[in-house]
Amino acid sequence: MRELTLGFALCGSFCTFSRAMEEMRRAAAAGYRLVPIMSQNAYETDTRFGRAADFIWEAEDICGRKVIHTIAGAEPLGPKRMIDALVIAPCTGNTLAKLALGVTDTPVTMAAKSCLRIGLPVVLCAATNDALAASAQNIGRLMNVKNVYFVPLRQDDPAQKPSSAVADFSLLLPAVEAALQGRQLQPILCAPAKPAGES
Repeated sequence: MRELTLGFALCGSFCTFSRAMEEMRRAAAAGYRLVPIMSQNAYETDTRFGRAADFIWEAEDICGRKVIHTIAGAEPLGPKRMIDALVIAPCTGNTLAKLALGVTDTPVTMAAKSCLRIGLPVVLCAATNDALAASAQNIGRLMNVKNVYFVPLRQDDPAQKPSSAVADFSLLLPAVEAALQGRQLQPILCAPAKPAGES
């Protein structure tokens, strides 16, 4: 069987970048070839979670190729069959909204559009503080879109952030494997994480 190639796109949920990079490493270790993609915000913004240049270096080191960070660079991914599936991890509420409404104005949304136009799977690893508020309608709409799949997600802090939900990054590869077979990994909604110290 030929080696499969994943596009691995990062958006600006900066607090989850370290987990995304862990899963990128796991995907590479599992034998996937990887094409790194970043939104403009992810590519240019330094935050308290790390410098953009460091994340770019890490992604390029893991993937062995330069990060795609322009709309023009992302457009050929689907039509030229450069990848077999696209992962967006993390996928922000902003990107969820754009995907749900067909807005294509970032490298990541263009990568998704280029895959969906030829029927390649797009796997969303959501991380947004308004998943159960403003973004809920977009998540629901995307769950009904052919070839769009979700990494199972859960409320990350129901007491302090009741509308927030984050995908279980440890389920990213199983979700990709299911998507490549045309299946949504179940259950989509996981139980909330237990507070620290609770067994």
